[in-house]
Amino acid sequence: MKHHILAIAAAIASLQASADAPQTNANGYRLVWGDEFDYVGAPDSTKWTFERGFVRNKEPQWYQPDNARVADGCLILEARAEHADNPDYDPASTDWRYSRKGAEVTSSSVRTRGLMHFLYGSLEVRARIPARDGAWPAIWTLGLTNPWPSNGEIDILEYYEVGGEPKILANAAWGSDTAGAGRWNTKRVPYSHFTERDPQWADKFHVWRMDWAPDHIRIYIDDELINDIDITGTINGKNAGEGENPFHKPHFMLLNLALKDYSGKGIDPATLPIRYEIDYVRLYQAPDEKIMIQK
Repeated sequence: MKHHILAIAAAIASLQASADAPQTNANGYRLVWGDEFDYVGAPDSTKWTFERGFVRNKEPQWYQPDNARVADGCLILEARAEHADNPDYDPASTDWRYSRKGAEVTSSSVRTRGLMHFLYGSLEVRARIPARDGAWPAIWTLGLTNPWPSNGEIDILEYYEVGGEPKILANAAWGSDTAGAGRWNTKRVPYSHFTERDPQWADKFHVWRMDWAPDHIRIYIDDELINDIDITGTINGKNAGEGENPFHKPHFMLLNLALKDYSGKGIDPATLPIRYEIDYVRLYQAPDEKIMIQK
């Protein structure tokens, strides 16, 4: 009973903090969770936690809380040219997260794991992304069970170069019969698709939306459908993912600014700092869908 009361209290507090947001969306779904970033300082610790250190993909940045702040009505994630020591450095380790002495670039990644998990609904994020060399901003989700990719991954936004051309991506990944090897449904849209219509596209805020239902995941940018993913058959391999469908299980959300070292010579300090600005995050759900707020 205590946990149930705390969950209700957390949901009420979340709605109060999002009082300026529309309480229903175009589908008639109700607002169940969100952050309008209408405060100043560190991200709200009842909604966001931090990833720390070297995390994934052998990326060059060191994630730390200092690179995330709320100001001017936005969550700002900033990549900087600065040194960070690796307290877990082990010269004998073969794991890249421990074999590096440190990093020369830092950034930030926030997530809702342990605080808010959801199954289905309509997730909206209004953001201004850094469409710049080396920048890798993302809006995405991960499942709570099984190791990657059998936990399921939904990439609502990724921006980076593919084959030397900037692209905006919308993807989903799930498990195969081989541990650590994913099956993908990927859509890569040339960045020029947007800038040809609006040369100032990168200077403006845009709305990324994911509509997640039992049979599909649809990802939009400013109401333009980018990827329509059929999830009726996204079944993990039996050897690595227990034959489950990870898109029928709860996920948590991440917002992060990673960096890509295309040259292999390190990130050019002249390209930094890079700022990724998020104006709001809103989750809408139908009455029978499940948000899980934990305290």
